[in-house]
Amino acid sequence: MTISKERLAQIEELAKSQIDFSDIPETDEAFFETARLVMPAGTTKQAISIRVDDDVLQWFKAQGRGHLSRMNAVLRAYMLSRAKERTQQ
Repeated sequence: MTISKERLAQIEELAKSQIDFSDIPETDEAFFETARLVMPAGTTKQAISIRVDDDVLQWFKAQGRGHLSRMNAVLRAYMLSRAKERTQQ
């Protein structure tokens, strides 16, 4: 299925109050048990030094190899959600 750029722009301009979410199920614990993280590809990364709470770092490390990339993915998701919120205001 393809969608025109014009129609996509119309959809993106809709306020949340204009969208019917009634047929979308809640994301409960069962959802997160089977969810998987999809990492963005082809991005340039920069080495930095950051301080995080020990329990946060230990939790990400416990998830296995790639914990720093997962932390970056969480930060990216937050950034994108905030950017989207600001354009909808």
